[in-house]
Amino acid sequence: MADYHFVYRDVEGATTQWDDIQRKLGNLPEKPEPFKPPPFAPRVDADEQPKSKEWLDARDPDELEELEDDLDDDRFLEQYRRMRLAELKEAAKTARFGTVQPITGSDFVREVSQAPRDVWVVVFLYKDAIPECGLLETCLEELATKYAETKFVKIISTDCIPNYPDRNVPTILVYNNSAVKGTYVGLQKFGGKKCTPESVALALCHSYPVLNDGQGGGDSSRNNVMEGVRRKFIEKVVSQLETREDEDDSD
Repeated sequence: MADYHFVYRDVEGATTQWDDIQRKLGNLPEKPEPFKPPPFAPRVDADEQPKSKEWLDARDPDELEELEDDLDDDRFLEQYRRMRLAELKEAAKTARFGTVQPITGSDFVREVSQAPRDVWVVVFLYKDAIPECGLLETCLEELATKYAETKFVKIISTDCIPNYPDRNVPTILVYNNSAVKGTYVGLQKFGGKKCTPESVALALCHSYPVLNDGQGGGDSSRNNVMEGVRRKFIEKVVSQLETREDEDDSD
């Protein structure tokens, strides 16, 4: 007949009253610490890079939305995504123009007179058959791209002012807060037929922050334009010197 031996095991860490007394008397060693499993940590693939703020900065809104299920902290992603979208909206709101917009006489009040108080509007009166108008329009198109906070519009002179004399074209009217702040007839104030985007910008910013960059008043606007003029002048001089050196080397 087989001899069976049973070993009884109590719950781990449990002790009898007798054991407790013996430990107080020093007859038994201290009770060992109960086993504790290590804290849970989600598994991270070896090839997966941590999603830092810098890493997220490089993602566009569509990518952030796709990654939402992959990130451990959904709340962080949602908060960060909202911040990025707000930044993009703010940037789009700041750069709200950027072109020379054609308008008609019926558009004038809405597009010019009723423009927001913080918007400067440059109104270009022109006629297609007048060469000076094409020259000035080229300058304005470059300025409109560079200073996207300023609103540039163009309108046929007689659509804006009935019977407006062609001898006065091109003309620029500067509006702010429903009022005319400046009037420029012809090209004289801009350097005549040698006018450049820089010379037009300097004239427009002579008294008001028409091309304000959003970081200061009229002085800031004019200083920024002056810095652009200096940079263009230096680039022109350097280009001329390089051309002369190339010509001398070829002789």
